[in-house]
Amino acid sequence: MSEATWTLVASEDDLQALIRVLQDQPAIAVDTESNSLYAYYERVCLIQISVPGTDYIVDPLAGLDLSPLGQVFADPGVQKVFHAAEQDIAGLKRDFGFRFANLFDTMRAARILGWPRAGLAHLLREHFGVHTDKRYQRYNWGQRPLSPDALRYAAWDTRYLLPLRDRQMRELQRTGRVRQAAESFARLAETPPAGPHHGPAAFWRVRAVYSLNDRERAVLWQLYLWRDERARSLDRPPFRVMSDEILVRLARTRPRTLAELAALDGFPRHWVRRYGPALLEAVARGEEGPVPEPPCATYSDDERERYRALREWRRRVAAARGVAPDVILPNAVLQALAARNPQTPDELAEVDSMGPWARETWGPDILQVLKSSCHPESAKTRRAS
Repeated sequence: MSEATWTLVASEDDLQALIRVLQDQPAIAVDTESNSLYAYYERVCLIQISVPGTDYIVDPLAGLDLSPLGQVFADPGVQKVFHAAEQDIAGLKRDFGFRFANLFDTMRAARILGWPRAGLAHLLREHFGVHTDKRYQRYNWGQRPLSPDALRYAAWDTRYLLPLRDRQMRELQRTGRVRQAAESFARLAETPPAGPHHGPAAFWRVRAVYSLNDRERAVLWQLYLWRDERARSLDRPPFRVMSDEILVRLARTRPRTLAELAALDGFPRHWVRRYGPALLEAVARGEEGPVPEPPCATYSDDERERYRALREWRRRVAAARGVAPDVILPNAVLQALAARNPQTPDELAEVDSMGPWARETWGPDILQVLKSSCHPESAKTRRAS
């Protein structure tokens, strides 16, 4: 990576100067850096913005009033170019209440075009001969001061997004996929604010949780609550207290003594001293406590059949188009279609998650798939209701 310069925005005067620059731009490149690997409560720690010839790094931890920046993000006259924007937008909405209009996502564009690899490092290397520094992929962006090398790395995340967007736009126009991309980007702007990554609601995301029997799951639940409380008190992500794998192993073996805990394969001896009594108490609570119930699934057999049929249709279309299946329509749209079961173009238009291009392009096929997968009795019941 060659030398690069940037402007650090850490004062109100710096921010006002940046806003004056951005208001005159037709498009800006944006990225963020967060501290999810180092804090229980993740927050946006940097906002990188590039315009032709200049890179800016905004420090949200400097106590700035970022509402003027939010006005730029919401301005439909300024296109905001991200790469893999979903987490960035969710974090910016959560931390600052921002709204977004007129987005372009270079990762989504690459996938819509059927490019075999859509990661930013690969795209920069392939199109611009730029090699990024992997040392900073797990950097603690919440610490201050930040090293010059780290800031240089952050600035490069946005430096090439505008020229990459230009190349992709030409390809989207050549292949007739501009409207598809526009609808994908519009859905992206509706990304909800990020919710908590941790806490009780995340229990069902633990790998192997569904493979446990009831009593093992009850023990895992108590171990999970202990780890979550410990992580919150230390302000660090739960995996930095103890891994999911260790928790599952404890739930399966259910040790009752410190000796049994020490004999557990892969369990560090210093953890026995530090956490042993608390872990044994959690196991004991799980042995006697209630079994947690998984989130309720409310899908009927007919809905599952329609969803299966839609996924099979999507797989065939994606293969013919040379793209991944979710590029055709995301799972959430297929789920909405399976639940609503539209049978006419007017009913299809009531499925808000499908835009005009998708309805025009895929609508007739989707209606045919739904009619073919619809059981006569369930169709009669739906029409009667």
